[in-house]
Amino acid sequence: MIGFIIAGLIIGALARLFTPGRQKLGLLATLLLGLAGSVIGGTIASLLGTGGIFELNVLGFIIAVISSVMLVGTAESLAARKKN
Repeated sequence: MIGFIIAGLIIGALARLFTPGRQKLGLLATLLLGLAGSVIGGTIASLLGTGGIFELNVLGFIIAVISSVMLVGTAESLAARKKN
C-alpha cells in the first residue's frame, strides 16, 4: 500500500511535468490524481494481459502517466472555469 502511494506521487509529479503551463494544484490533489492514474493504468494493463492491476510494469506505468496528465489537465481546466 505504501508503495502504491509512492508510485502515485511519482506518477502525479510526472504528470505535472508533462502538463503544459503553470499548475495550481496542491500536493494532495497531485497525489490523488496520480493514484487515480495508477489505478487506470493498472486496470488497462491488466485488461491487455500484461499483469495484475497492482503489479508494476512498463505498459501500466506509461498508461498511468498518460491518464494522470489527462486528469491533471482536466482538473486545471475545471479550476480555471470556477475562477472566471
